[in-house]
Amino acid sequence: MSFNPKLTQWQNKRVWLVGASTGIGEALARQLDQLGCKQMLSARSADKLTTLAGELQHATALPLDITQQAAVKTAFDNVIAAWGGVDLIVLMAGTYSEMSVAEFDIDKVKQQIDVNLNGTMYVLANTLPKLLEQKSGHLAIVSSVAGYRGLPNSLAYGPTKAALINLAEALHVELQPHHVGVSVVNPGFVDTPLTRKNTFPMPFLITAEKAAQEIITGLEKGEFEIHFPKAFTRTLRTLRILPYSLYFAAVRKLTANKNKAELGHEQSK
Repeated sequence: MSFNPKLTQWQNKRVWLVGASTGIGEALARQLDQLGCKQMLSARSADKLTTLAGELQHATALPLDITQQAAVKTAFDNVIAAWGGVDLIVLMAGTYSEMSVAEFDIDKVKQQIDVNLNGTMYVLANTLPKLLEQKSGHLAIVSSVAGYRGLPNSLAYGPTKAALINLAEALHVELQPHHVGVSVVNPGFVDTPLTRKNTFPMPFLITAEKAAQEIITGLEKGEFEIHFPKAFTRTLRTLRILPYSLYFAAVRKLTANKNKAELGHEQSK
């Protein structure tokens, strides 16, 4: 079932990609370039953006710290000054740190809220009026399967991603009558600089290139939730509907299996 207008004609689509310098963002920028899109590429790393934009056909580097509200406004003003409008905004800027109850760090909590949630809100504050004026366009908000339900070692990251899923749902309901599409992207484990910091096994790990392909395919199908890899995310989606008695038991079992796997990994070194 299509929840959004299908994005099938990519040639000359105007795309603002926020979080483009590494990982899935970089891979997506490269693939959208091959499809003929015009892109504004934003992230904090000006050097990486400049290098990436120089390797693409129709891309411009637009460095941005998404946690700075005034800077977000300036960046979007530049997008509109260049194009007059925008067809697709992809919000994938994010940060991640493992955090258990024994390692609770309020500064890291604030950082993840600032980047993952507040930054998205700053972008929306500037882009929503234009999308409503256009009566067209598409928002793709990158969340995570970590936002489905509460998971161990995710005391800051999980709540920010849960908020983004809720936000995307609310946006879709309100923007659909205005012909503005909204998608939420919920990846499982993807091989990126952030996930390489993980100290635990990552089942069904896929490449950033494969993740980018999944996002494009989901947008082409008009999907609201774009989740991957399916072999992993379908299991976690099932956990969303379990009652707490079954959910907590399942998570404890999965956590026990994870700890055993970690122990075996350490002993094999």
